[in-house]
Amino acid sequence: MIHVTTTCDGMETAKRLATLALEARLAACANITPGIVSLFHWQGSLAEETETSVTFKTTEASRDALVALLEREHPYDLPVITWESVATTPGAARWCQDETGSSPAD
Repeated sequence: MIHVTTTCDGMETAKRLATLALEARLAACANITPGIVSLFHWQGSLAEETETSVTFKTTEASRDALVALLEREHPYDLPVITWESVATTPGAARWCQDETGSSPAD
């Protein structure tokens, strides 16, 4: 299992992206966290925004297609997508594989 994360301008965008990913079976789950404060450098200045974070639970096999979907559908110029391996239980790994149509070798 891996996590793919992005931040959005609000709950409506986060839910739209999560729904698209889930309907396409590119993620088994999307966790949405509203109200995060993001500080970042942007176009030569320090910026601060209140955003909504979305973490997608997916597999390595689905990552590229999920990232492509997010890059295509996200309103930000740079959707700030990251991913990392996630240690999990065998049952949770099987669930994620089943929901995304991935095999254990993916």
